[in-house]
Amino acid sequence: MIAYPNKLDIIFDKMQKCGVIPIIIGGYIRDYLLEINSKDIDIEVYNIPSYEKLETLLKEFGSVNSVGKSFGVCKLQYYELELDFTLPRVESKISQGHKGFEIEVKENIDFYNATKRRDFTINSIGYDVVNKKLLDPFHGIDDLKSKTLRATSTNTFTDDPLRALRAVQFCARFNLNPDEELESMIINMMDKNLLNEISKERIFLEFQKLLLQSSQPSIGFKLIKALDIIEHFLELKSIDKKGLYAELLSTLDAMAKVKTGKDTTDLILMFAAISFFIEDLKKVESFLNRFTNDKNFIQLVINLVTNKEVQTDTLDRYTLSKLASTIELNLLFIFLGVIHRNSSQNLALLKDAKKLAKKLHILDKKIPSMLRGEDLINCGLTPSKEFKIILEMAYDAQLKGKFKTHEEALVWIKRELIL
Repeated sequence: MIAYPNKLDIIFDKMQKCGVIPIIIGGYIRDYLLEINSKDIDIEVYNIPSYEKLETLLKEFGSVNSVGKSFGVCKLQYYELELDFTLPRVESKISQGHKGFEIEVKENIDFYNATKRRDFTINSIGYDVVNKKLLDPFHGIDDLKSKTLRATSTNTFTDDPLRALRAVQFCARFNLNPDEELESMIINMMDKNLLNEISKERIFLEFQKLLLQSSQPSIGFKLIKALDIIEHFLELKSIDKKGLYAELLSTLDAMAKVKTGKDTTDLILMFAAISFFIEDLKKVESFLNRFTNDKNFIQLVINLVTNKEVQTDTLDRYTLSKLASTIELNLLFIFLGVIHRNSSQNLALLKDAKKLAKKLHILDKKIPSMLRGEDLINCGLTPSKEFKIILEMAYDAQLKGKFKTHEEALVWIKRELIL
């Protein structure tokens, strides 16, 4: 018997009275069997004539999001739960890309045939909440027990090339091994360059899951190499050619141990750990552009990598203050701590530097500048492009302690400009 949130019973009771059969399926069942908490629940609804009937039935329980109507998916936010109600359907590949599927909702299809479209057997386990019965036509429970990742249907698995990356992140997250047939299918997909059909956004999402939800991302990156997925990522291939791939794996696992709990921050650190092994910043930017168009994200990663060679014995008051003006020191200390994880001397120096930064209150912000453009105008200067250069010079002098108050700063700037 599968335990699920009791508050769902009111919905399930309503469905049962209407002759509808709800079956919890997919990730929630998988995670429950692995003793992992989950709030995302997918419910496949049988014996209901149309999407409109499902929508009407659910509306009394909250706001229904019909964004997935063309796929037979009805989303419901119910208390803290994210619920996806789906109609049983079959999918047929008709063209390239993740949108190249013809979706056909079938009211009278049985669980076995409806579930054949799913990617892996471990995601094809259902729970009939009316009859309190596990449904496992593809032996996903046995695969969970044997730590095996296996395709639900070898006939349709390659229809969606993204499943190659899903296989990688599932193996990493749940410490699974792909069976030989799955390995063969993925290698064949890579030989045909099928990942080129997939948008960078979808690829990025799978890497997020691999990097953020796995305690050992190295498991996934070993498979990226073993299954020839590395051929799609030239920068990773270059790291391998330089003989640094094993060190990359070790670094990723080390970074996974120091996660901050903030997804965006942790993802920046993870991609910085990968980018550390890429030889120049132009190639780092090219690598990151394979995943996202988010310029801010890319710049934050590049900022960390730019400082990868910071000498830990030079992190004095001035150097730290200067660094804090361009990068969040909290992130830099985490990044450098992982890079220097095997050096007790460097770690000790970083620890001292972090104490100093904390004392200066610059761990997550820079020291405010005492002088602004209006001060230069009050000194009689006409606004110009040189303002930026002058203010940068003044800020550097401030960090070096040449003045400590606004009044002293005005005296200093007038003297420097010979006003």
